[in-house]
Amino acid sequence: MNPLRPYMRFEIDKVFNLVKAAMHAEAMKRGYGRALYQDCYTGQTWNGGESYDYEHIYGAEWVHSAYKHLLTDEQIALVVNCPENVAITSRAINQSKGKTDPEVWFANPRNIENHRIDLKLALSNIKKAKVGIEKKVKELTR
Repeated sequence: MNPLRPYMRFEIDKVFNLVKAAMHAEAMKRGYGRALYQDCYTGQTWNGGESYDYEHIYGAEWVHSAYKHLLTDEQIALVVNCPENVAITSRAINQSKGKTDPEVWFANPRNIENHRIDLKLALSNIKKAKVGIEKKVKELTR
């Protein structure tokens, strides 16, 4: 395994597409035929077709950088896309957060205020994502 290999999204996106399809199917069941989601940072309800994005709470590039010395690209794709790390949020929040570490982005009071973040909910989901990532890494490195 080359710890100096560059970040590439191909494997990550293959798994991400499968995860998004499964999340959509679950949202359709929850909404009785119409996709129904809850924003992982605000608690807002989103319906299919509205301006939301599927979100990696900890970004793919962050996970790749943290674990490329330990995992293959295929394994990193599984870690990035673990259920605890993929959620729904507004397009505005997703674009504002970008590739920033969520712990850093949510520490900025301006972000909380501008995007009407439910900080307790957001921090809970960030913690779950980190635990899910660590659990998946342990599972893959046994």
